[in-house]
Order: sequence, then structure tokens, then C-alpha cells
Amino acid sequence: MSKVLKISNLHVAIDGKEILKGVDLTLRQGEVHALMGPNGSGKSTLSYALMGHPNYEVTEGTATLDGVDLLGLEADERAKAGLFLAFQYPTSIPGVTVANFLRHAVSNVRKPDRKEGEDLISMRDFRKELRAEMDELGMDQEFARRYLNEGFSGGEKKRAEVLQLAMLRPAFAILDETDSGLDIDAVRIVSEGVNKVAEKASTGVLVITHYQRILNYIKPQFVHILFGGRIVESGGPEIVQLLEREGYDWVRAKYPDLAKVEDELEQHNPAGQLTF
Repeated sequence: MSKVLKISNLHVAIDGKEILKGVDLTLRQGEVHALMGPNGSGKSTLSYALMGHPNYEVTEGTATLDGVDLLGLEADERAKAGLFLAFQYPTSIPGVTVANFLRHAVSNVRKPDRKEGEDLISMRDFRKELRAEMDELGMDQEFARRYLNEGFSGGEKKRAEVLQLAMLRPAFAILDETDSGLDIDAVRIVSEGVNKVAEKASTGVLVITHYQRILNYIKPQFVHILFGGRIVESGGPEIVQLLEREGYDWVRAKYPDLAKVEDELEQHNPAGQLTF
């Protein structure tokens, strides 16, 4: 049976300010969902809260992965349970090669009871698997010898995250604005990689985005609009087309009380100090 990621009545605050105000969302392994919404609506807040970022305080609600309480786990334990987050702005780690980072990450995820200092996955097996995944993704083998994200272009950083996704094989992958800062060719290349990995591992995917363009390549079965800290509309791909034609004005008109909440959030974050 496929695993289920279930989010119920989730409330999340940053610096004492409530951003998410009762999010309900259910994803099943193998499904592709898109989460859309204007700036400040809480999309990134949802991704970071699910992954366990310490600055994001869950004040109410639940989040479970196949019945396991995610909110009671540390971030690394959530990864071991099968959750993966591709960051909007991946961090550089000078001195740590892509290969070395992945060997440790894969060992920890596949051997969740492994203690630091215990044996890693064998170098021979790891190297064989890494080369195969890189070949399938059309990546130069030299890429694995570079320091993680150090001096990488935007597209290279996102491709490095797709390689992590391929090696870790999570039950669910959250892609937090993976298309941010990429040109159209890079969006296509990264999206094709995500599609290959998701199909191969039956990974459930939640694509968080502002724009339609990445959804031209990663085609969602389900689309949700997050507005004022809540999911207010859910449906199929037709919602993407509607937003592309009309923007969010119709959402603001339909939910005037939540439109006021959106305005308050924007005033709370006028210079973009916090990632919502």
C-alpha cells in the first residue's frame, strides 16, 4: 500500500506571528500536487514547518507520515521517515563534496539506527549507484567531486537537489519554489529530472510555486491555493489555467476576510526579512 502524508488543522507561527491558520492537506505516494498562492501566503512556512525548521513554531494541529507523528521528530528523523525538502535557496557547504555528502545522507536514511562513526554504505556500491543515477539524469561525473553548492549556478544547485532526491528515494518530496531564479531551459532540465526520479521511486511530490511554467513539465493531478494561511481552493490543473488568466484578484474577492490577513502579513514582512 502507498504511504500517506496527512496534514490536519496545522497552525504555524514565526516570531509569535501566526502565518498558517489551519491547513488541511492529504498526499498519497505517487501523487503530484501543486501548492500555489501569492507572496506571503504561507507556502514556504508549510514546507519548513513540515521539515522541522526550529524558527517555525507549530501551535496547533497534526502532521503524520503513514501514521507516524512528524511533529514529534527531529529534522533528521523526518528525513529518515521518508520526507525530503528541496530548498528555494540551497546552502553552500565548502569542503564537503557532493559525493561525500550523499554517501553520509544515504547511509543515514537507509540505516536509520546507524550511529555516527559506524560504517557507511560501501564505497563500491555507493559509487556504482551514484554513477548510474548521474548518467540517468544526464550529469557530468565530475559534478560529484565538487564542493556542495560552492560556486554552483542556480541551475546546478537545483540539479544537485534532484540528485539528492534520486539517491535518497523519499516517500514524499516537497519542492519549495524549485523554479526560483532559473531560466526556462534550466526549469525544463530540473523538471525532467524530478519526473524521472518520482516515477522510478513512486515518490509523492508537492510542488510549491508562484508560476505556471514549472507545471508545464511537472504536471500535477491536484492543485491547491494557499491564501491567508489556509487552503481555500482545491481542484485539478484547471486551477493553474485560471490563475494564469486572472491572477489572484478573484481569490481576494471571494475571500475578503482572508485578503485582510494577507495584507497584514505583508505589513509584518515589508522588506522580506522572513520567508513565508
